[in-house]
Amino acid sequence: MKDKHSIKNAKLKRRHLRVRNKVSGTAERPRLTVTRSLKHVNAQIVDDDAGRTLDQVSSTSKAFRGAGEGSAKMNRSEAVGSEVARLALEKGIKTVSFDRGGRLYHGRIKALAEAARKGGLEF
Repeated sequence: MKDKHSIKNAKLKRRHLRVRNKVSGTAERPRLTVTRSLKHVNAQIVDDDAGRTLDQVSSTSKAFRGAGEGSAKMNRSEAVGSEVARLALEKGIKTVSFDRGGRLYHGRIKALAEAARKGGLEF
C-alpha cells in the first residue's frame, strides 16, 4: 500500500503531464515553467524545440535573501517573477506560454505570474 505523499506526488505528476501535452515552448514563444517547493520557487524559460533553457531564476539565490519581509514566500515569488521578466525582456522575449507545473493557479504561482506580467511579459 502506498503512503499519502507518494499518491499526492503521482497525482501531481499526472496533472503536470496533462498540462505539458497542451503547452510547449518554441523559439518565438518559449515556455515559462514554475516549480515550487515548500520554501522556494523556481522559474525557467525553456525553448522546447531546441531543448534549451534560456533563462532561470530561483529564490534560493543570494539576491533574494532580503525579499523575505512579511509573508516571505509570497514576496520571494513576486521577486522571482519580476526578475524572470526582466531577464526575458533583455533577451528579446516578450511573449511566453505559462506552465504552472500541475499546480493550481493561486497563491505563490499566481503571485509569480502576475509579477512577470507586471514586469512586461505577455501570456
